[in-house]
Amino acid sequence: DDFHAGSTGKPYPETDVRLVDDENLPVTGPGVPGVLWVRCGSLAGSYWRQEEKTRSAFVDGWYCTGDVFILDDGGRYYYQGRADDMLKISGQWVSPGEIEDCLARHMAVAMAAVIGVPDPVRTQSIKAFVMLRPGFEGTPALAREIQDHVKTRLAAHEYPREVEFVSSLPMTTTGKIMRGELRTREAERRGED
Repeated sequence: DDFHAGSTGKPYPETDVRLVDDENLPVTGPGVPGVLWVRCGSLAGSYWRQEEKTRSAFVDGWYCTGDVFILDDGGRYYYQGRADDMLKISGQWVSPGEIEDCLARHMAVAMAAVIGVPDPVRTQSIKAFVMLRPGFEGTPALAREIQDHVKTRLAAHEYPREVEFVSSLPMTTTGKIMRGELRTREAERRGED
């Protein structure tokens, strides 16, 4: 009766965990994304020869996992993604994977990747890199159609404000999209540090 699709479940009894916001304060309630912190009692408490990483991950007896979760009313946790991959759009956490899944459901899209790009109003906005299926051409009209596809299926702030058609995406040997490489390329293109 406690199984819920998509949930990673509840913490093991006597395991002290919490979700925290950007200021390391506990999140305000169910459905609010936060980074998962675990009490360090049984953890090593440091990274081998990595002092800076240790300082940022271990704080006051807690370990920052770097994973973003939401909690439901029943105390079950739902994984949203890595904090360094998550996007913050107009003050709200956005999962790139959710947007990529939505994009991939469009009949013209073979594969897609999304990253955050600087936006003076929203802090970040979403840019999609889209590989098309054979027979489709990357036109401005198709870009608008793909944006509308996302707008009608996800929250208003989750649609990609920029769509770039590409012939390939950087991938790991295990088939995962390398968003970090896309972020680096985009920053270089925009002349950012």
